[in-house]
Amino acid sequence: MGTLYISQADSFIGKVDERINVKFDKQTIIDVPFIKLDGVVVLGRSTISPAVVSELMIRHIPLSFIDERGHYLGQLQPEMSGNIFVRKSQWQAAGNTPQSVHVVQGFVRGKLKNYRQLLVRRQREFDHLDLSADITRLENIIAAIDKTENIDSLRGLEGAGSAVYFGCFNSLILNPNFEFTKRVRRPPTDPVNSLLSFGYSLLRHDIQSAVNIVGFDPYLGYLHFDRYNRPSLALDLMEEFRPLVVDSLVLTLLNKQFLKPDDFISEPLSNAVSLTAEGRKIFLTNYEKKKQSEFKHPVMGKKCTYRESFELQARLLAKYLMGTTDKYPPLFLK
Repeated sequence: MGTLYISQADSFIGKVDERINVKFDKQTIIDVPFIKLDGVVVLGRSTISPAVVSELMIRHIPLSFIDERGHYLGQLQPEMSGNIFVRKSQWQAAGNTPQSVHVVQGFVRGKLKNYRQLLVRRQREFDHLDLSADITRLENIIAAIDKTENIDSLRGLEGAGSAVYFGCFNSLILNPNFEFTKRVRRPPTDPVNSLLSFGYSLLRHDIQSAVNIVGFDPYLGYLHFDRYNRPSLALDLMEEFRPLVVDSLVLTLLNKQFLKPDDFISEPLSNAVSLTAEGRKIFLTNYEKKKQSEFKHPVMGKKCTYRESFELQARLLAKYLMGTTDKYPPLFLK
C-alpha cells in the first residue's frame, strides 16, 4: 500500500491485532495490516492510541502530522539507523568544505535542470507557449553553477532560478479557473499555492523518512541554513524532487480538471486557502500514484519508482560523503 493518509477529522486511530484500524463515529473507515505500510500521515485533528505509535516505531514506520491547511507539523521517527559512519562523514563535510560545495552544486543543478526540462516539455506539448526566453535564463544560471564554489553564491543561483521558473508558472496552467501570480507560503492564499505547499509537505515526509533509513542526521544540511528543529538535509534532498513529483502533479490535476474551484475553501481571517475533504482525497490518491510511477534511473540504469528513488538518492549521497564514489549525481530526468 505504501503510505497511509488519514484525513478524516476527529477519527480514532487504533490497533486491532496486527492491523491499524481507523474509526469515525464508531464506524471503521480504514483497516490495513501494518505489514503493508511504509509510512503514516495524519492530516488534521485525530486521536492516535499509544499502541499504534508503539507498533509503528517497532516496525520502523514513520508517522507524520500535517494540519488542515497542508502545513507540515512534525514527525515521529523510529530509532535512527546505527550506521554511525554515515553520520560521521556527514558532519566532517559540514561547512564550506569541498565536499559540501560539491553536494550543494548537485542539489541546485538537479533542481534547476528539472525546472528547465519541465518548461521544455510543456513548450513542446503546447504550440501556443513560448518559454524560450525563460529556458535560456535558466540555462545561463545552470552554466554558472560549476564555476561557483561559494555556498552563499550557490544559494543565490538557486533563488534566481526559482524566480525565473515561478515567474512563468502561470503560463503552464491551462485551466482558466486558476491563476498563479507568485509563490506565497504560510499561509498560501490561493488554490495553486495551497496545492504546492500541501505537496511539498507530503514530499518532506517521504524524503525525511528516506534520510533516516540511510542513517543521516536529518538536521545537518548543506544548502539550507542550520536552524533549530529544521531537517535541513531532508530539505536539501527535496530540491531535485520538487518539480519532478509535486509541480508536475499540480499542473496535471489543474490542467486535466481533476480539481475544481469548489474543491477549495478559504479562512475569512487569515485568507488561508486549503483543500476540502474531497479535494484532499483526490490529491492524495494522485500523489500516491505519482510516487508509484516508474522511470529508468539514469545512474542505476534500471527502472524504479519515485518512492524508491527517494532512498536511492540518499544512498548515493552517503556513498559520496563516505568517499566510495567521486561525485554525487542529482536525479535529473529528460
